[in-house]
Amino acid sequence: MATGVKRRPARGDAADASLTERAYRALEELIVTLQLPPGAVVSEAALSQRTGIGRTPIREALQRLAREHLMVVLPRRGILVAEVDVRRQLLLLEVRRELERLIARSAARRATEAERKRFVEIADEMEAAAAKGDDLTFMRLDREFNKLTAEAAHNEFAETAMAPLHAVSRRFYYIHYQQVADLELTARQHADVARAIAQGDRDRAAAASDRLLDYIESFTRATLDTA
Repeated sequence: MATGVKRRPARGDAADASLTERAYRALEELIVTLQLPPGAVVSEAALSQRTGIGRTPIREALQRLAREHLMVVLPRRGILVAEVDVRRQLLLLEVRRELERLIARSAARRATEAERKRFVEIADEMEAAAAKGDDLTFMRLDREFNKLTAEAAHNEFAETAMAPLHAVSRRFYYIHYQQVADLELTARQHADVARAIAQGDRDRAAAASDRLLDYIESFTRATLDTA
């Protein structure tokens, strides 16, 4: 029977979600930048101490990272940072190409004015970071660019499908870019997508997305020659 009393969210709900997101971002960056290298064995307690975040948010972040193929949770055996596999990366790029094109077109059509403004800022900041050789800032901007693009598409299904793919790709790039990639060219390719979205040009955004994925695929294949 209805009582007319609305349930209020528990006071800790928002704080818990914020802590989990903070834990996720901290651990993702440690993995992507190889501070937690592929194959490393980790524990909730050690990661909690390292990040200064409680074990419950760390556990929830690890579960998300496992779904995104950056961690492997082995019951009763431990938690491993996932290994890197070039051939699996190429399979991932097949999926990314199609989703990225869809998302770029949708973002160009649906982005808000605030989102368009931020795309222009990210384009400028990416190129500035690359010109300085500041790979960490570039990686953080790349993460924001990917998140903003998915959100600006305003398609929850595309956003959910894309979410697990980007961090895996960022880590792969970070491992190999000094040997076979050009950071300034990578920044320009991203900036082209960002500016096309900002200007609302769907066809140019889709074409720029395809060029970016062409470059990422050629970069990935080049790592086979250096292995």
